[in-house]
Amino acid sequence: MTPFGEKLRALRAERGMTQADMAEALKVSGSYLSALEHGRRGRPTWDLLQRIIGHLQVIWDDAEELERLARLSDPRVVVDTAKLPPKSTLVANELAERIAYLDDGALDKILQAIEDGVGQETRKKLTRKERLVRNRRKKLAQAETTGAPERQVS
Repeated sequence: MTPFGEKLRALRAERGMTQADMAEALKVSGSYLSALEHGRRGRPTWDLLQRIIGHLQVIWDDAEELERLARLSDPRVVVDTAKLPPKSTLVANELAERIAYLDDGALDKILQAIEDGVGQETRKKLTRKERLVRNRRKKLAQAETTGAPERQVS
């Protein structure tokens, strides 16, 4: 199960919804929704994510958290270390080979080491980049919905 799938299942259960009812409301198959919850499918599209947020009536911080979890829940991650130091490639490959054998405590330590290793300025840049990407996706989705051509912003 992915972090997004876990959160989706919890939100659905809190609201007393069955998977079948939610799938029907979202206009997806029950098997797709089940696969999304269990991490057997990749991230949901931006459009589906917005429908989920609307259907669950999730607002503000909770909606942003669901978007963040969706972004971080691709079960088939590719890590490009081509332009990074050799140690980065080593770490990525060791993690790929051994992640299935790590318990929660070890995973927590790895997450904390990553958090500690990324400085405040880098976190600010990542957060700004995430906002820019999210705004760009919203504009594209709005253009698709209205059928209006997207305006080029200089």
